[in-house]
Amino acid sequence: MMEKTQVNEWKEKLPLIGQMTAREEVLWLNPLKESTSTGLQKTGVTAENVKDASDRLKRFAPYIERVFPETKVSNGIIESPITAIPNMKEALSNQYKAAISGELLLKEDNALPISGSIKARGGIYEILKHAEALAIEHGLITTADNYTKFAEPEFHNLFSKHKIAVGSTGNLGLSIGIMSAKLGFDVTVHMSADAKQWKKDMLREKGVTVVEYADDYSKAVEEGRRQADADPSCHFVDDENSLDLFLGYAVAGERVAAQLKARGTIVNKDNPLFVYLPCGVGGGPGGVAFGLKLVFGDAVSCFFAEPTHSPCMMLGMMTGLHDKISVQDFGLDNKTVADGLAVGTASGFVGKTMEPLLSGCYTIADETMFKLLKLSADTENIRLEPSALAGMTGPVQAIHGNVKGANSANATHLVWATGGSMVPEAEMNSYYDMGGK
Repeated sequence: MMEKTQVNEWKEKLPLIGQMTAREEVLWLNPLKESTSTGLQKTGVTAENVKDASDRLKRFAPYIERVFPETKVSNGIIESPITAIPNMKEALSNQYKAAISGELLLKEDNALPISGSIKARGGIYEILKHAEALAIEHGLITTADNYTKFAEPEFHNLFSKHKIAVGSTGNLGLSIGIMSAKLGFDVTVHMSADAKQWKKDMLREKGVTVVEYADDYSKAVEEGRRQADADPSCHFVDDENSLDLFLGYAVAGERVAAQLKARGTIVNKDNPLFVYLPCGVGGGPGGVAFGLKLVFGDAVSCFFAEPTHSPCMMLGMMTGLHDKISVQDFGLDNKTVADGLAVGTASGFVGKTMEPLLSGCYTIADETMFKLLKLSADTENIRLEPSALAGMTGPVQAIHGNVKGANSANATHLVWATGGSMVPEAEMNSYYDMGGK
């Protein structure tokens, strides 16, 4: 725990921290951001790493299509649509008195098949990579084979002798649990106190062991890691430090590029792209932002959005302390309705990787997320879970913050909707009602 004198020193050095500890909605622009070419060279992650991940997902596509029929329409590729939301754009412009001149788009990861959230990208990818490595090691497959073989009993029998563990606030647990159980792994999800009951129930229905904690995300991860370390047959999915998770998310960059090209959206220095990503520990938004920077370079600006009660990435990046500090050090309680974003300490790996690439971070209050949730449902008939609305004030923040190009008529603003399609109707209705208060 940071001493009070240290906290006061940081508040004096960075006045924005005082506003953050007062739980105000703030925008922080990253002073360490560099040109993409020099920034990428500092990361230690390469385009070849991302291509390897992309190729692996293509190899598994026939298997995914076979065991998850809802992916048949996309030939086993787990992807979501990009949707124009002009009514939401008008409503935001009026409500916040910020004319959004460019186009406003929604990346609907709420509609991703299998587990209904952005975590279907990195989470499912890491499990597939682990399964592939085991199958190759035991002589069951080569990379030249048809991967529908993964649905055969001998694969299931092999994986049943191996364990998977993960600590989660909810959505990552769903992705890891659903995919691992389908392959045949013995899987345990360690869930923090803020995880929604319906997510725990869904996992248990699919044969996943769920261990509940009275503490927050950090404790669930710590316990999951400790138990996995004691068992050589257990693979721990480390949301704080996993390169594989990061790479699974990063594949989104090339896919977004293809989708934008298909819809005729031009992205270059004269037609900038702004992307707003809800952020918890950082793996999902970090990986996606990295993939986008690989494809679009300086033409894309990425922002992370965090709850006012849990701005761990912003605190870590602006102080340079990354995972060495927590929101609790600054008197924040890490309690938010945005369960997927309820993280007290950010990933040091992601924070350091994104340091030269991220344009900035901003915070959003729970009540704002509820109001935007209702607005999204009313204007576009798109229902999202609260954390998925964190990105929605991004264009407003960028325009009010005088971010270069944000108010251009040639700009494209892409809000990343991270989850919502699997939320039970009664729960979604209660969220909607909260937006009217």
